[in-house]
Amino acid sequence: MRPIRLPEPTGRLTGTTPEIFEGGFRSVIRRAVVIGNGFSGAENQCIGLVRALGLSGRHSLYRVTRPRGGVNGWLHWLPVSLHKKANYLVKRICGDSRFPLTSPVKNGLLQVLEADAKQIAKIAYQTFDRDGPLLVVASGRDTISIASSIKRLAPENVFVVQIQHPRSHLNRFDLVITPCHDYYPLTPDAQEHIPWFLRRWITPCEPPDRHVVLTVGALHQADSAALRTAASAWNDKLAVLPKPLLVVNVGGPASNCPYGVDLAKQLTKMLRSVLWSCGSIRISFSRRTPENVANIIVKEFGNNPKLYIWDGGDPNPHLGHLAWADAFVITADSVSMLSEACSTGKPVYVIGAERCTWKFSDFQKSLQERGVVRPFSGSEDISENWSYSPLNDLTEAARRVNEALAERGWRIHT
Repeated sequence: MRPIRLPEPTGRLTGTTPEIFEGGFRSVIRRAVVIGNGFSGAENQCIGLVRALGLSGRHSLYRVTRPRGGVNGWLHWLPVSLHKKANYLVKRICGDSRFPLTSPVKNGLLQVLEADAKQIAKIAYQTFDRDGPLLVVASGRDTISIASSIKRLAPENVFVVQIQHPRSHLNRFDLVITPCHDYYPLTPDAQEHIPWFLRRWITPCEPPDRHVVLTVGALHQADSAALRTAASAWNDKLAVLPKPLLVVNVGGPASNCPYGVDLAKQLTKMLRSVLWSCGSIRISFSRRTPENVANIIVKEFGNNPKLYIWDGGDPNPHLGHLAWADAFVITADSVSMLSEACSTGKPVYVIGAERCTWKFSDFQKSLQERGVVRPFSGSEDISENWSYSPLNDLTEAARRVNEALAERGWRIHT
């Protein structure tokens, strides 16, 4: 297994000084609240940051849920509160049977609470004297109003971190953590493509201020501790595979990174070309992968003894793949998958980057300029190793959170 060159989390304050001499119980954060939107990509960013801050196992997950199924697929552009009211009216008029609801997204936790800003703020206020401040970490568009409301209702009792640019006044949060490419609309290249009369409506409208922590990619849970655990858990299945092991992660088309069966055919052709240099290949599809894309790849390689295609069942080998792979091929649409792979220090090849536009294109350009990815051409020798400085977003974000807390006279109990 190629070494995993992941930096250890930093920013944790250590020492033996009694808390009473460092501001007392009211200055020490012992717990966190994660506010998610039901999508693993957003919630993993929050939980990854909480882990890096030393609060793993001491957080509760609250979720902003939208009605699902039926006509609700057309109402996701509405704010959550209006969406729920519209759903209620539709059901009253048409009946529940006309618009059945689908099951909510599962994340493996035993209990997920409905996000209620007033209730969370009340808990923070009532438990402040006993448990100290409450760290609130949220991610995703639907969580913005909840997180900012908690900050407004209990400003002296909480520290609110919003991950991903909230597209609203940054002073509604204590800290915003967002990728650099979220500020792409302010660049000269982007401004050339925006008519002057629309520029005031494109967000963000101003450069990042002191409330903003900029990252290269997305935060995630694939830190050094998680990958060591995964390496042990998947040792029996992955350590025995012929080397080098190439892991291929296929995402799904996005509005600014579109593709279809054409990319699937291109990928299969390129994989056939590099097959000679691979000991083994493992392919994974995401929930967003179109069926026709997956079918082409399965039909081409389903019976090849060198290849294994994950069927989507449990257990999910994703972390095991990150730990044991010698190299990766990843579709350009997934910021999360690329961010995780580029934090390992192992070779990462990207397919489909030329199809990306707007801020997705800016993200791909940033990765290539840093030398952490290379375009996948099909002429590679997968046994060839090349190195780079791994992405360090998670550690840097945790350090900045600790600095912001220290400015307020608070710290995290680890």
